[in-house]
Amino acid sequence: MSDPLAVIAALPGVPEAVEEARKAVDGLYRHRVLRRASPAVSAESSLRGARASAAIEGVDVPLDELRRGSIEDPVVQGALRASAELGRLGATWRKAPRQVLARLHTVAAAGLTDALGRPRTEDQELAARLESLFGLLEAPTKAPALVLAAVVHAELAVLRPFGTADGVVARSAGRLTLVEYGLDPKSLVAVEVGHLELAYADGLRSYLTGSPEGVAEWVRHCAAAVTLGVRETTAICEALQRG
Repeated sequence: MSDPLAVIAALPGVPEAVEEARKAVDGLYRHRVLRRASPAVSAESSLRGARASAAIEGVDVPLDELRRGSIEDPVVQGALRASAELGRLGATWRKAPRQVLARLHTVAAAGLTDALGRPRTEDQELAARLESLFGLLEAPTKAPALVLAAVVHAELAVLRPFGTADGVVARSAGRLTLVEYGLDPKSLVAVEVGHLELAYADGLRSYLTGSPEGVAEWVRHCAAAVTLGVRETTAICEALQRG
C-alpha cells in the first residue's frame, strides 16, 4: 500500500468531516482580530489546550487558576510545559520525530517518572509500530494533514510508548502535526478542548479495533474536535475584539 493515509482519508464519512473542519479553520483565519493579535490568540489557545489535555487525564482545574500560576499538580504542569514546547519543536518534527517525542515526554512527565524521554524498549511490536508511524511522517501523501494528525495522535495514545504522560504527549504531537503539516500553521485551534468535549475514550477504543469503521470513526472524531476547537478560539478572538 503506497499511501495508507490516502486510504484512510477516503473511508466513509471522513472526506466530509475533514472538509468541514478545514472550512472552519479557514473561517477562523479570516477573523480580523488576528491581523493584530495572532500571537495573543495562539498563547491563549495553548493555555486552554493544556488545561483540556490535563482534564482528559483526570485533573480538571479552573482556567483562572492556571493563569495565576497557582496549580502545582505535575500532570497540569506537564501539560503546560508540553504546550509551551511546541513552538520550539516544529522544525524538527518532520526530520527527527524520535527526538521531538523524547523532548515532549521529558517536559510532560517531569515529576511523574525518572525515565524521562525513554520509550519502552522491551516491546518489539511497539518498536515496529513506532517505526511505521515515523515513516508516515516522512513519506509523501495525498491525505489531508488532519488525517495524519489523527493517526499520529491515536498511535501514540494507544501504544503508550513511555508508560507515563502518554496522553499528553499524544495530544501535543497531534496538535504539532496540524501546525507543521499546514492545517493550522499559527497554532490557533484549541483542538484539545474539542477532544475534551467529545467522547474521547470511545473514539480511541474505536481506533483500537483496527477496523475501517473504527478508524473512520476516530478520524471523524478528530475532525469534530478541530471544529469545536475553532469555536473555542473564535470565542477568544471575540473577547479580544470586545477589549
